[in-house]
Amino acid sequence: MRTIESLGSLSEHTVIVRCDLNVPLADGVIADDGRIRASLTTIRELREAGAKIVLISHLGRPKGTPEERYSLRPVAARMAELLGAPVQFVAETVGEAATAAVAALTPGDIVLLENLRFNVGETSKDDAERGAFAAQLAAFGDLFVSDGFGVVHRRQASVYDLAQLLPSAAGRLVAAELEVLQRLTETPERPYTVVLGGSKVSDKLGVISHLIERVDTILVGGGMLFTFLAAQGHAVGASLLEADQLDTVRGYLATAAERGVTIVLPTDVVVAEAFAADAAHEVVAADAIESSSFGASGLGLDIGPDSAAVFAEVIAGSRTVFWNGPMGVFEMDAFAGGTRTVAQALADTNGFTVVGGGDSAAAVRALGFADDRFGHISTGGGASLEFLEGKALPGLEVLA
Repeated sequence: MRTIESLGSLSEHTVIVRCDLNVPLADGVIADDGRIRASLTTIRELREAGAKIVLISHLGRPKGTPEERYSLRPVAARMAELLGAPVQFVAETVGEAATAAVAALTPGDIVLLENLRFNVGETSKDDAERGAFAAQLAAFGDLFVSDGFGVVHRRQASVYDLAQLLPSAAGRLVAAELEVLQRLTETPERPYTVVLGGSKVSDKLGVISHLIERVDTILVGGGMLFTFLAAQGHAVGASLLEADQLDTVRGYLATAAERGVTIVLPTDVVVAEAFAADAAHEVVAADAIESSSFGASGLGLDIGPDSAAVFAEVIAGSRTVFWNGPMGVFEMDAFAGGTRTVAQALADTNGFTVVGGGDSAAAVRALGFADDRFGHISTGGGASLEFLEGKALPGLEVLA
């Protein structure tokens, strides 16, 4: 994969950088600036090399038209604070104002253009429409650096088409993410443990299928655990259940047994009366959820303390750990215990630990863990999962 060195001297060149600045926003306030911080290594290097820098990114899922709640303006302000340097924001992605702002750049200057997804061409399935938008973006620079790992699994204008229109290379973040994922799939130290959580089994099917031949232990938590319990014949009350995945899960359990891979399911869960932060709740055996005070209407919202302790013990004895998906509804303190215990175990282990982006990354930060407590925190949940599924990623292939 081409890296920044392949572009030669950057001085006086205008470099378009595709970042992933898709941060969580609430009323214009950034809740987690992890993705902004992750983009800074490449940006600083380009500034020091004397490049003129045009940053492009998406935020959220607007439908091809401007929506103020998805504006990147707060991101520009936060990036300027972190860099200690001005970051000019332009309230359009392409057009006269954007063209003028780029033309006025001097070496070391940075401009951030408005949300790419305000233009329907960014995510279009029509090659011509997508290509036309990419051509408009390409006019802003003479070099392209792809550094938004969270979108490299998307065949989108700023990820795939733009990279073919200009001399292009991977930024430091993309290169680092790829190195970590190759280590997980090709040269992991053993014992190798994967911790899977989140809401749906269907989101993790490909990962389980691909990794079941490569790992020693899989720990299952989050909402997906109830489909596993149901596949073993246990009633799960009103807990999240994907009934159409029961046969698939039974197949995974059988395959794991054949290959000597240990799948660890919780032995206890936290069951609540309702999906609410102040809901009455209690800990019950995982195979007896409907014996709780709430009967068949009880909702499993976290793994129990005994299960969390077992998970922590397995993690402590591992040399490689990949974690994707929280163990419960960590946003509510009553149901954050499992996620907190798993995060602490990863932070304490001497092995190589990878937090797989998305909700997992948000969880560890929300629970007060610093990024440097882990070997790597991925910025690309979906991209990481697709790589671990063995899929080709268009945004990486185009940089080969």
